[in-house]
Amino acid sequence: MTILIKRCSSGDLETLQKISIETFTDTFKNQNSPEAMEAYLKRAFHPEQLKKECANRHSEFYFIYFNEEIAGYLKVNADDAQTEHMDKDSLEVERIYIRSPFHRLGLGKQLIEKAVKIAAEKNKRKLWLGVWEQNGNAISFYNKLNFVQTGTHSFYMGEEEQTDLILTRIIL
Repeated sequence: MTILIKRCSSGDLETLQKISIETFTDTFKNQNSPEAMEAYLKRAFHPEQLKKECANRHSEFYFIYFNEEIAGYLKVNADDAQTEHMDKDSLEVERIYIRSPFHRLGLGKQLIEKAVKIAAEKNKRKLWLGVWEQNGNAISFYNKLNFVQTGTHSFYMGEEEQTDLILTRIIL
């Protein structure tokens, strides 16, 4: 078993888009209307949107490979790239997307460890993320990794407003 984490480049946009749509759809299609899903996917993972995110110097994307196959990715945001106003000591984990065939292999934990390392390199003391309040598996996963709820915010799936829990982990 070989696991590798590699930073994405602007040449990876097509693969990033494909994995984003695949993983988001697999995770949320059964809990949301087709119209809301379609609206969100078109907006969030449009090639121009991903290009803009990749070009932001405060955002970083990393693919995780399992036995040389892309299993998913991590996106982190610092400073003004964060999706919520947070203090200067915070690093956002905006996305941890793992493709279905690679679930339960410890890859999500490896990506959180990568985010912790990035936070330390950037002299950040906190990791934070938003997770849908109805995504019990993800909430349990993050709780096991020492994240605690520190707030909530709205997340829009198309026109539908949902509540995300804001979970935070202090980096020692």
